[in-house]
Amino acid sequence: MDEKTAARAQAIHRRAEPDYRWEGVERLPYKEDDRALFKSVSRQILFSDPDLAGELRYFEVAPGGFSSLERHEHMHGVLILRGRGRCLVGTEVRAVDPNDLVTVPAWTWHQFRATTNEPLGFLCMVNATRDKPHLPTEAELAELKAKSEVAEFLGDASKQT
Repeated sequence: MDEKTAARAQAIHRRAEPDYRWEGVERLPYKEDDRALFKSVSRQILFSDPDLAGELRYFEVAPGGFSSLERHEHMHGVLILRGRGRCLVGTEVRAVDPNDLVTVPAWTWHQFRATTNEPLGFLCMVNATRDKPHLPTEAELAELKAKSEVAEFLGDASKQT
């Protein structure tokens, strides 16, 4: 059996473990970035296969935490599994609850935030080969904040540099 076939055979079933963990899946830092443009986020890569163009990940944002404000050339499909929070997609701010589906189109600013009293956990389907995220310039951030709802959503997090 070649390496590729062996890897697939091992990943046929991954048993769920307590607290939104999966057997044999490592809990990783959200990103390797010293700029602290996010707060209290972890990720788990649940499925990735070179023959499939996508990768399925589980992200968890701790209470009061948030993901990076960013955009890139690939789109995302996000399914909220646990907790409540809010998300920014473009210039729209929406409350998110378990089982909500959020589509983030390519080149669209986005960020996810957990409420202060519970974690926000979500599955994210992305391209297996992705471009690096683009962070907003001062001018782009000012343009986003021109909408009061977005300015309120971003609050102090947008000042994290």
